[in-house]
Amino acid sequence: MPIARGGAAARVLTDNAADTIRAIGLVAFAYMVLSLGDAAAKWAILSAGVAWALLWRGAFGAAAVLAVTASRAGGWRRVIPVRWRYMMLRAALSSYTTASWYLSWRHMQLADTYALGFTAPLIMTLLAIPLLKERIRWRRMLSTLLGFSGVLVMLRPGGSLWNPALPLLMSGIVSMAVTRIMARQLSLTETPECQAFWLMVSHAVIGLLLLGLFPPGDGGSALLWLSLAGLGVSSGLAHCVFTHAYGLAPVSALAPYEYTMLIWGGAAGFVVFGEVPSWSTLAGAAIVAAAGLYNLHRERVRARLG
Repeated sequence: MPIARGGAAARVLTDNAADTIRAIGLVAFAYMVLSLGDAAAKWAILSAGVAWALLWRGAFGAAAVLAVTASRAGGWRRVIPVRWRYMMLRAALSSYTTASWYLSWRHMQLADTYALGFTAPLIMTLLAIPLLKERIRWRRMLSTLLGFSGVLVMLRPGGSLWNPALPLLMSGIVSMAVTRIMARQLSLTETPECQAFWLMVSHAVIGLLLLGLFPPGDGGSALLWLSLAGLGVSSGLAHCVFTHAYGLAPVSALAPYEYTMLIWGGAAGFVVFGEVPSWSTLAGAAIVAAAGLYNLHRERVRARLG
């Protein structure tokens, strides 16, 4: 059995209705905050560059998590990992995910990237085979393949989504799917604050390393600093809520709520940047979402049958 901080036995992962309902509310709130923060991130990227946004998102986010943690029982010790290597791996993968999305936003709309991100729950279904030793039955496999056909609708030949950022974004989405599974596994021994803190620290480190490749443009306006501070604080606290939710409920129960990001992100993209998603993006996203929701239905049916 894993050992938690202080030598006590680690918590046990649960799968019950009360915890799942709580987790759904928490993860839906976290996705809303992260989606609105993405609009601030894209605005900052267009003004100051990818590295500057990563650096200060991480710095402000880590500071916010520490400030909240200091007021709780255990204080700063809550951010000391038990499984250092696994924690650092998740933080690094999360930073890669964020960097890939940030770089893609220089060429793509927010709604388009979210629509492609809908494949993450389907990818998680496939990754559950080698990572969680799950058996994927033929109905779920067929619906997953159908879901991926929705990506082909979005990426219609000659469509606007065909650009140099696409391979990078898709690799980031695969990385994101892996970190969702890792968040659940790490919750056995690590606090939500611990996971969020090291994720933010990793963002800051990666941003610092990338400054040579992506030097900042406008680095001094008050509005930019306000945007970066809001992005960092909201991201750090939202990731605390997010990882807490994944510790309460199974990945399969929470993955479909990733789809709510298109609502918030699409609205923010329209208001801030005047972005309007194409019909193919919306149609493909609907196919992918339908496949993901069917997989959730099959999971619940299987659970009832025992």
